[in-house]
Amino acid sequence: MNSLKLPDNPKFSSGPCAKIPNWESSFLNGALLGRSHRAPVSVKRIQKLIEMTKSILNIPENYHVAIIGGSDTGAFEMAMWTLLGKNGVNILAWDSFGRDWVTDVIDQLKIKDTKLIEADYGFLPDLDAVDFNRDVIFTWNGTTAGVKVPNGDWIDSNRSGLTLCDATSAVLAMDLPWDKLDATTFSWQKVLGGEAQHGILVLSPRAVERLENFIPSWPIPKLFRLANKGVFQRKIFNGSTINTPSMLCIEDAIHSLQWVKSIGGANSMIKRSLSNLQTIEKWETKTDWIEFLAQNKDIRSSTSICLKIIDPWFLKLDKDKKKDILKKFFSLLEDKKAAYDINHYPSAPPGIRIWGGGTVETSNIELLLPWLDWAWEYLEK
Repeated sequence: MNSLKLPDNPKFSSGPCAKIPNWESSFLNGALLGRSHRAPVSVKRIQKLIEMTKSILNIPENYHVAIIGGSDTGAFEMAMWTLLGKNGVNILAWDSFGRDWVTDVIDQLKIKDTKLIEADYGFLPDLDAVDFNRDVIFTWNGTTAGVKVPNGDWIDSNRSGLTLCDATSAVLAMDLPWDKLDATTFSWQKVLGGEAQHGILVLSPRAVERLENFIPSWPIPKLFRLANKGVFQRKIFNGSTINTPSMLCIEDAIHSLQWVKSIGGANSMIKRSLSNLQTIEKWETKTDWIEFLAQNKDIRSSTSICLKIIDPWFLKLDKDKKKDILKKFFSLLEDKKAAYDINHYPSAPPGIRIWGGGTVETSNIELLLPWLDWAWEYLEK
């Protein structure tokens, strides 16, 4: 009989992610349900959320923050459809979501002057190959690969193009150089354990200048219109959202940010995430059946922590048998209530993906790891 202690919270999904510690539904009692999102009282709550976001993330005062429909994907597609088309484009891709943007740029927007700079799972593409006279698209952290850019030193401060950064699994876990990012997106469901379907778009003054001085050649859907005949729609960034947001989710995000502030802000969240990664690193060094997908520690993610199976008996199996083994592995852990949703992304190498963002307690990571060893040994027998 297994006597291992279970994690207090077995939710290690990489999206939607674990909610803040000790979350209760009573936190939402003040939500403005049944009220118009355009009512003054509702607009004030949305504005409060935007102000808290800027303050806690140390976003420059002259940057603009808006709440967008469609989660991080909706926010990032809005940025691409409204900002691209003036210059050629460099797209950096080393995980599945980075490659998704290639479809938008080449197949939908049909920007012919597009250069793809890519790498396989576990590696970064050649950052020195980026041409900052072009617009540059990249993820700060590849959620499906567990690989991040190490810092912002590779981004040209004197660039003539714009940088479009999908930072959904990096915000509040990694230090972002806002002065080098022109359009940045994320969602509450990752970093804050928030509810789905809401995205955040952060624009620099350079991005606003592009919106006011360039009109793309393609039609812009209503949901994406950040400018009207060359006039930047500031009201969208002052609480007047394009679409109808959930006031329940707004309240949840406000409460989550209040918790972040109470523990010391963004720096504390970064430290919590790093502690989770370091705990798994210590375990990985003494575990012979698994290793990090990202071998280089400098580019290893502390949020979407990806590991691959290297056990010789497993590697000898065919693809279908590997799938069957891993399905049993994950089911075993879920049945025991030790871990939920830690399966690898379908297109990534077979392995485990553990969310290590700041809403996950390191103590729960510590309790999870012996269960992983137990479950693997159980299957080997």
